[in-house]
Amino acid sequence: MIHSTLDESARYESLHPRFKEVFDYIKSHDLRAMEPQRLELRGEELFINRIDAPSNPQDEQPIEAHESYIDIQVLLEGRERIGWLPRAKCLSPRAPYDESKDIIFYHDQPTSYVDLLPGDFVILFPEDGHAPFIGDGSPISKLIVKVRR
Repeated sequence: MIHSTLDESARYESLHPRFKEVFDYIKSHDLRAMEPQRLELRGEELFINRIDAPSNPQDEQPIEAHESYIDIQVLLEGRERIGWLPRAKCLSPRAPYDESKDIIFYHDQPTSYVDLLPGDFVILFPEDGHAPFIGDGSPISKLIVKVRR
């Protein structure tokens, strides 16, 4: 997992051929003013989910992981904590991997956490088990960018 700010995103653009395109798009559009929706940049290869949702108590938010996509999660408004556990240590699945949604959830608990403020982002690779949307119930607005590996 990588945690940084949009001001520093250029440092990570070389990690994947689509990362520069993603960060350029985010920086050149006012996505906070946009209604929640899916924005397709390159079909199923690259898209953004603009989400408004309540945050959840830490003990209620399960770890999730993906196989086909890298997540770039950008906090637009509110405060969010994201839990992390290496996927190799996620040993207790709640259900089998759902290929159609590219997601698996685990009963395991994160071993570390990062706190995001507006303008912060995390890059979550398939080896990163993560528990997003952690907070005190307050609403958050965020982008979840899906980049096919």
